[in-house]
Amino acid sequence: MAFAAPGVLLAPVLGRPDGVSLHGRVLKEAPGEGSSALSRNVRRLAARNWEGAKVEVDFQGVVATVTSGHDGYFEVNLRPPEGGRFAVGASRAQARVGEVSTSARVEVVEDARALLVVSDFDDTLAVTEVTKPTKLVSSALLKDAGTQPVVPGMAAFYGCLRGGQGAPAFALVSGSPIQYLSRVEGFLSRHGFPEGFGVYLRDIGPGTLSGYKQPLIRRLLQQFDAPVVLVGDSGEKDPEVYAQIREEFPGRVRAVYIRDAGRTKDASRFRDMVLFKAPREAAEHAVGAGLADAACVSAAFVKAAPATAAPTPP
Repeated sequence: MAFAAPGVLLAPVLGRPDGVSLHGRVLKEAPGEGSSALSRNVRRLAARNWEGAKVEVDFQGVVATVTSGHDGYFEVNLRPPEGGRFAVGASRAQARVGEVSTSARVEVVEDARALLVVSDFDDTLAVTEVTKPTKLVSSALLKDAGTQPVVPGMAAFYGCLRGGQGAPAFALVSGSPIQYLSRVEGFLSRHGFPEGFGVYLRDIGPGTLSGYKQPLIRRLLQQFDAPVVLVGDSGEKDPEVYAQIREEFPGRVRAVYIRDAGRTKDASRFRDMVLFKAPREAAEHAVGAGLADAACVSAAFVKAAPATAAPTPP
């Protein structure tokens, strides 16, 4: 199996004017492109982590060096120069290991941003059928950004969400492995989801088989003061995770939207949540809750005109 070495993964993140936290992973071998989705995915998952790599990160002229941990993971918190602030909006951060470098988008969110949307990925935005092991494995290994099916209407739903100061900040918190970072980013771009997602993927290991979402979501809610919308699906534990977060942060969660992906017989799982089959249902609810633009939803989800009976021949 051919590799180009080494490799650096740097995740796109949300930041604040007073601080940005960057994270990623260093690989001893950067997987090549591969001739098929299977070869690309296997190479992503097989690339060895690099412990002890010196990683130099740079964001808006603030530079720091950090050492990767046992799994190649690194994280660094950057602060603007004394008395300054990071510029609001989109800009790029860089990470370098030796002669190898990469970059990622950082969306610095203004303090007045009025809505934070925290979203799942598998079976919420992308059709992966997590509840069916055979199809899940097929999706994980045989699909890629260009072939992974999208949940129709979810990009339109997200594009119509609004806070008091305009478009929300979006954070993707998913059980997809961090090695699939480029695949997830490519999927979001290909299917027209709003730009500026922070992407927070799972560091695969025995300690992350469960309970991996709550710490990430807690950090986001502690980092940003904005009201929150949580979006997930019914196939795994999103309703339970989101109910826990809502209880821990009283008054912060404006709405919880759960896509019907099966396992919906127990209605108590979805108490005070919006369980929807079609994204239009979620979008129309969001309009009523003051979370989405009515004109945008009306234009994005044009209702089919009633069928017209064929004229009777003379």
